[in-house]
Order: sequence, then structure tokens, then C-alpha cells
Amino acid sequence: MPKKLEIVLLFAENLRRIRKEKGYSLRKLESRCVKIDNADLSRYEHADKNLYIGTLEEIAKALEVLAAELLLPPGYEIRKKE
Repeated sequence: MPKKLEIVLLFAENLRRIRKEKGYSLRKLESRCVKIDNADLSRYEHADKNLYIGTLEEIAKALEVLAAELLLPPGYEIRKKE
């Protein structure tokens, strides 16, 4: 079995964490997405499926976060320009 990429594992961890922080179940997040179903969201959270940039953007919008927040290691802070 091929080794999972670190970025895929990090995305999976951040997706699960942010989704839970927002109080969303997988079904609730699915309802906020246009093209992504519950099964794929679960695969992303378990790092069993790679994603495309468009998918990353759709999930970020559904969670109301910047796409970068789904890819950065914990502890990194994103600063917006004023």
C-alpha cells in the first residue's frame, strides 16, 4: 500500500477538526456542498482520497474558512491584510 502524502493527512486532520468546531456532522457539511457527497467527505477525513483544488475550494466555502486553513499545520495563524 502506498504511503499517504503528508499534505493529505494534514488536510484530513484539519477537515475533521474544523468541521467539529463548527458543529457540523458529515451530513450537514454535505448539505452545504454542491458536488461532494457524504461518502467522499468521509474518505477525505480518513485520508483515503486525494482531492482537487476545486474540491478544496468547495469544502472551504462550505466550512466558511480560507482554503489555506485546511492545509496549514496546527498553530499557524493566517493574518488578513487590513
